[in-house]
Amino acid sequence: MSKVEPTYRWSRAEAEANGETILWLESYRVNCACARFIEKQISANYADNRLNEQGVKVAIKKYGFDRVNRVLANTVDLGMTDGRYSQSNKEWSQSFAIPKEEWRYSHNYSVNSHPGLVNLFVDQARKEWVKLHLYDFKSCYDDQTDYAGKVVAIRPDILKDEYKTPDDQLFYATGGFGCKSDSLGRKIYGVLLKDGEKCVFLRGEVIGAVKLELIPDWANEKVAELTSEQKKIKMEDLK
Repeated sequence: MSKVEPTYRWSRAEAEANGETILWLESYRVNCACARFIEKQISANYADNRLNEQGVKVAIKKYGFDRVNRVLANTVDLGMTDGRYSQSNKEWSQSFAIPKEEWRYSHNYSVNSHPGLVNLFVDQARKEWVKLHLYDFKSCYDDQTDYAGKVVAIRPDILKDEYKTPDDQLFYATGGFGCKSDSLGRKIYGVLLKDGEKCVFLRGEVIGAVKLELIPDWANEKVAELTSEQKKIKMEDLK
């Protein structure tokens, strides 16, 4: 995977309010370039009534999963009344939070190839995503109100492409107001189980607490080590 530019996920209005207009403009420019690149890949890889999967792989390698998915979701979202897009892909497009304020801009990074071919390209992109075997909402409990002391899954769109692996998603939440769903705080403190790095995520960047049966043995061992260390620290503090 080549180095890709990060995707700016908020609207232009939010960018201007936060002093991040330059970041938005750069991401918008790359979005448009990505759309034009996808058009070229569709044209180059369509022959004999078949769309070669090489095109989507090249696009993902050049622009990354997040941007390719965003551009494709934006394209389908703008064509919701077009019957050439499958219902499945229309529903998929709605899972992306593309700010409605950007609709006057989003037309410029819509893929202008034949909708039927774009639909096939979306199918292929989604298949590439599935191959990553990432944790998703189905992998997590849907009624977890407190993440403290739990292994949670980080949203894959928060992670760079080289870290979009199920192992890199696993995060042991140790505390922070963001652990509780009814708290005004958003920060969750904890440890990335794969490498032991201590870091902070916002509650909105977490999918949920991973179902116990889906947590691998190595992760459970890491959690046991962490909890053992925490107990030792508490015992030392009591002396």
